[in-house]
Amino acid sequence: MAILSEEGVRLGLTAADKADALTQCGDLLVAIGAATQDYADALHERETQVTTYIGEGVAIPHGTNESREHIQRAAIAYLQFPDGVDWDGQTVQVCIAIASRSEEHIDILQKLAAVLMDPEAAAKLREPAGVADVLALLAPDES
Repeated sequence: MAILSEEGVRLGLTAADKADALTQCGDLLVAIGAATQDYADALHERETQVTTYIGEGVAIPHGTNESREHIQRAAIAYLQFPDGVDWDGQTVQVCIAIASRSEEHIDILQKLAAVLMDPEAAAKLREPAGVADVLALLAPDES
């Protein structure tokens, strides 16, 4: 199964606050079979240690190192919050939640970094026309 697939993409969501957005991220990782509820809960714990906001309206929630044992398979979930979520004074429109025990997610994070450096691509990531746009933007380059 792909690290990022259609089942892991949610568009047009709303969240009351950062905690609600983190809960939705964890719930989606559990729903797609990537992690247990213990890992989902650890997304909140990680956020108290260091922010997962990376700029350009994007956060990359993930669990603590200790919570990796609760990962069932490597996966990335994309959650879009068009109206934005207050993230400690920053506005997050996209959460890319990560469940990974090793380096399986690195290709997508490299692609994400490239997308965020291109203002036009970053805008498409925040406001995709559909699920296919998200998958195309974040699909690792074939080597």
